[in-house]
Amino acid sequence: MHLKLALLSIVFGFTRGACTQVHLHLGLRGHSGLNGQCPGGRNDRGHYKSGPGPYQINITSSEGTLTMNDVMFGDVWLCSGQSNMQFTTSMVFNASEEVTDANNYPDIRLFTVALKWSNRTLYELTEYPIGLIATTWGGTPVEAWSSQDAMNICEPEKAGLTDARTNQKPLDKRTNQTVSNGIFTGNEPAPQNTPTQLWKAMVHPMLNLTIYGAIWYQGEANAGAPELYKCRFPVMIFDWRAKFNEGSSGQTDPNFPFGFVQLASWRNDSTITKGFPDIRWRQTSDFGYVPNPQMPYTFMAVAMDLPDFTSPYNSIHPRDKQDIADRLLLSALPVAYNVTSLGRYQGPLVSKVTYSNASLMIEFDTQIEIRTKDGFEVCCATSKYSKCDGSDQAVWIAAPIMKSSPQSVTLLICNSSLGLTRGFRYAWRESPCAFKKCAIYSRPDMNSLPMGPYIKIELDPLKYLPHVY
Repeated sequence: MHLKLALLSIVFGFTRGACTQVHLHLGLRGHSGLNGQCPGGRNDRGHYKSGPGPYQINITSSEGTLTMNDVMFGDVWLCSGQSNMQFTTSMVFNASEEVTDANNYPDIRLFTVALKWSNRTLYELTEYPIGLIATTWGGTPVEAWSSQDAMNICEPEKAGLTDARTNQKPLDKRTNQTVSNGIFTGNEPAPQNTPTQLWKAMVHPMLNLTIYGAIWYQGEANAGAPELYKCRFPVMIFDWRAKFNEGSSGQTDPNFPFGFVQLASWRNDSTITKGFPDIRWRQTSDFGYVPNPQMPYTFMAVAMDLPDFTSPYNSIHPRDKQDIADRLLLSALPVAYNVTSLGRYQGPLVSKVTYSNASLMIEFDTQIEIRTKDGFEVCCATSKYSKCDGSDQAVWIAAPIMKSSPQSVTLLICNSSLGLTRGFRYAWRESPCAFKKCAIYSRPDMNSLPMGPYIKIELDPLKYLPHVY
């Protein structure tokens, strides 16, 4: 068992009796309380501040005695999402080595994919136990993990529950379902895919816990209808923070750190530009990076450059969780623990864009490593009001890097026959590149982190000139 080390930890539980007095002892310290069914009573919880342990907790009441051994106090992280968070360590690359290595970390509890995220560096830096609570369900949308309060904020009349794999209601498990040519069909979504269901069943019961933070790997089930994710995801994060803070009597930080994995690649098809690219962008609330003004105290691992097209678990489930875990941990340290000694924690970010008559120059906030000249595109439109969203005749054309400096790249723009250059995008594909072979990374001495997908459409038509060359 794990309880949070920082601040105070709450021990809470339930009794069968209508009115029961409960006595709890942690070592030599005791606490007594009445449950909420007693006159003048309440759902009482003991608060404890202690060292890492291990401890024994004894709980007694008229219903009997319960003893919990080997209880540790440390940082507790909630690990949630769909099947890629559910992915077990036995399924990753070099699984036997990972399982053997786990024996070196007995104070990290719960051996799942999340374990790899938190072992080694995090454990060695904090030097106290790490507790992981896995609450996951494969194939589920963000709406299922959202409370009704959160659902009410983001256009509640629009469910947004369409899976990228089927372009229908959420994947895998439906009532009355059949399968035809690999496509799931059915009359209604399964209960776990309906809004608020997993919030009620798998998050709400834990609100009394004191947690340090949360990590999240989800989005595939929303990729078929990504528009609302820009609202749903950050609102869910804010809602979780508020409710965990209230449920723990203020012991869980109201701004606890929240990390997530940006969707990895899926199918080996470089022509797919819808679904996953849109969700990746929405996962950052259309900023392309976190933390940002809409998503404070968040951190992210970019995973689009880690395809696993031969995964026996379907290529939507890449086996290289080690690189994902390392990137997520690196991004977590400055946000969650104020540790900056390991250097850069995210890939290059666009800092400035300059248009000329024949080219555009993109500058970055750090020095870059270029691994291929491909990956950028420019939008060419005959209308200076085009949004390059498929609603008119605008076209996206490849714009290979024609020139570069240590901190910038230069691209050719649209010629006169194609119209005006309305904007550019980067890595806007479901599977944009081969393994670790996208175009832009931070330099090796800056942790070799990939630039995330990016899109910029110039909304001010007065800034646009006809580019003739």
